[in-house]
Amino acid sequence: MQKNDNYYKKQLMNKINNKTAVLGVVGLGYIGLPLAVEKAKAGYKTIGFDMQEKKVHWVNEGHNYIGDIVDADLKEVVDKNLLQATTDLSFVKNVDAICICVPTPLDIYQQPDLSFVKNSTEDIGKYLHPGMLVVLESTTYPGTTEEIVKPILEKKSGLKCGKDFFLAFSPERVDPGNLKYKIKNTAKVVGGVTSDCTEVAASLYRHVLEGEVHVVSSPKVAEMGKIYENIFRHINIALANEMAILCHKMEINFWEVIEAAKTKPYGFMPFYPGPGIGGHCIPLDPFYLTWKAREYNYHTRLIELAGEINKYMPEYVVERTVKILSKKLRKSLHGAKVLLLGVAYKKDINDLRESPALEIIKILEQEGAIVSYYDPYISEFVHNEKEYKSLIKITGKAIIKEDIIIITTAHSNVDYDMVVENAKLIFDTRNGIEGDFGNVERL
Repeated sequence: MQKNDNYYKKQLMNKINNKTAVLGVVGLGYIGLPLAVEKAKAGYKTIGFDMQEKKVHWVNEGHNYIGDIVDADLKEVVDKNLLQATTDLSFVKNVDAICICVPTPLDIYQQPDLSFVKNSTEDIGKYLHPGMLVVLESTTYPGTTEEIVKPILEKKSGLKCGKDFFLAFSPERVDPGNLKYKIKNTAKVVGGVTSDCTEVAASLYRHVLEGEVHVVSSPKVAEMGKIYENIFRHINIALANEMAILCHKMEINFWEVIEAAKTKPYGFMPFYPGPGIGGHCIPLDPFYLTWKAREYNYHTRLIELAGEINKYMPEYVVERTVKILSKKLRKSLHGAKVLLLGVAYKKDINDLRESPALEIIKILEQEGAIVSYYDPYISEFVHNEKEYKSLIKITGKAIIKEDIIIITTAHSNVDYDMVVENAKLIFDTRNGIEGDFGNVERL
């Protein structure tokens, strides 16, 4: 039977409107699982896929492993049979729309590694059927959706994008630990390969989320928008870091400088220095654009310079630690006892991805320091094939044994008054301690 150009679009839009559409999510990590839960909470039968059997088992048991999800929400949608997980991607043949939420890391040469996106797309292409919507949410360089995903889907399925199936890009906007803005209420940007692709994808998100759905003219615009958001932060954090280094040399409290600048009601947005940058976006995303820019014979100088500054910060923290120990205790870093408070990449979360604390630990140990850590959210981790375990708790007796405390993550549930009272020296890289104390140095 010959289908007209609008048949599949109308059919899918009807399913979305009456919530009979079956939805899929590939990748049940920090992005995919919260999205799957929101789709299920909105009343859609949702199927999640992940290669890790333990994640699939946890989801099907209603066991939450992502900090931004309310435990009761996951359990409720699982109990209602609105959400289930699988390691078998053949379920794609039974879904009406699917989102790809897989990692997009960098390789050892700091170039984009799209293997997860490509593999997922090829697997989806095997089961792609007419009238289906595919949305890429993984952060990537402009052109990925049309240059990588679209050709694979068309070749594997024999179907035509925009006519037989729909394809769009809608970047994830997840800020782990943010208590105000989550997937549900954060604006969503959507750019489809064709206008019909955009319309179908935007309709789905409007039925699932509460935030504004902002439509753009193409996947490239949406892809660049996401990269630009993170590069904006990347560059401004680098500026704050460089200012902190200079202000220290000039004996100026940069944290006080920031508070002064913040009083201006226009033209200024505060960014803060720190021991480095971490997380799943800012340390990686800029390199996606610098790599793509080479195709156009353009060198993104400002972005790469910002990367150099931010990458230097863990080393700078160790350099400052050496000087503090030498000046205040007449002690070498070699053999010194150093306790890091916090290893998560930001406060009040259990996310270790790209945390600057990992690099700081590595450099400290290379210099012969005796390193330990305390993090109420991360009890243990493995890095460079070495296992690390957090102190069970921090007490005055434990603190006083250390030569220096480095605050690398300013978690809210740490008794900093007790730390200040008992520590010989504190190097506060996050401005977590309020007030001026003789044993406290700030970044």
